[in-house]
Amino acid sequence: MSFYARIRPYAMVAPSVLIFLFFFIYPIFYMIYLSMHKWNFISPDKTFVGTDNFKDLFSDSEFLQVIRNTFSYTLFTVSLTIALALLIALWVNRQGRLYSIMQGLIFSPHIISLVSVSMLWMWLMDPQYGLLNWLLGSIGLPELQWLGDPKTSLFSLVIVAVWKSVGFNTLVFIAGLQSISSQIYEAAALDDASRWRTFYRLTLPMLSPTLFFLIITNLIGSFQVFETIAIMTGGGPVNSTSTLVFYIYEYGFRFFKIGYASSAGAILLIVVGLLTILYFKLLSRKVHYR
Repeated sequence: MSFYARIRPYAMVAPSVLIFLFFFIYPIFYMIYLSMHKWNFISPDKTFVGTDNFKDLFSDSEFLQVIRNTFSYTLFTVSLTIALALLIALWVNRQGRLYSIMQGLIFSPHIISLVSVSMLWMWLMDPQYGLLNWLLGSIGLPELQWLGDPKTSLFSLVIVAVWKSVGFNTLVFIAGLQSISSQIYEAAALDDASRWRTFYRLTLPMLSPTLFFLIITNLIGSFQVFETIAIMTGGGPVNSTSTLVFYIYEYGFRFFKIGYASSAGAILLIVVGLLTILYFKLLSRKVHYR
């Protein structure tokens, strides 16, 4: 084999590898490097402080609340999105023009920008002129301070996130459902299996690769939420909607504590990495590839 033939495969993948190393791997190591320094982003001097930034983080009650907010937001957003998307997919996974139109309507929130979505829901949740309080009042329920009350503000953001992402998840579930052979359901019908037993014993296991993919992608996306918080609440009221990414932005680009923000970024990297590995270890055993 000639020298050119031997190096040709490496030369073909080299640009992609270089881009990956420069834009993905290098920032991670640089963030870890900055997390052990004190730096204000303006001065060229970086002071080495070791693990002091991490000690300060875990002694900060605001950061601990941010961690709780992030986990609560992720738990409710991922579970509600997956459950609703699966139910809707089972409902609209049928032939016919009406169901095609419904699938398009359900998917439409996904193509709207997050800024527009945030503005729309700020109007809907307005305590004086919002549609949601009008609906609550029309059925005799007390009005809510959706974004202005620490007790409801985080769940209000969960509602927005679920509304935005449920359409995309529904379409992915529909694609998964349509890949299941109809012969399996015909065999189940011959055995007189009930609808619940057919779903639990056949549909759910056959849908497990799709379910696994959506759980992982939704989990990572929920941990990285930023735009809706920055536009709708600014982390308030009383820090009740501040999550890890918003906290990193605040300390990095408003207070110019780059080292401190980088240490929070390292924590985010570790948490997302550990959860992803944990899900792969636990859930991959339940995935049935055909």
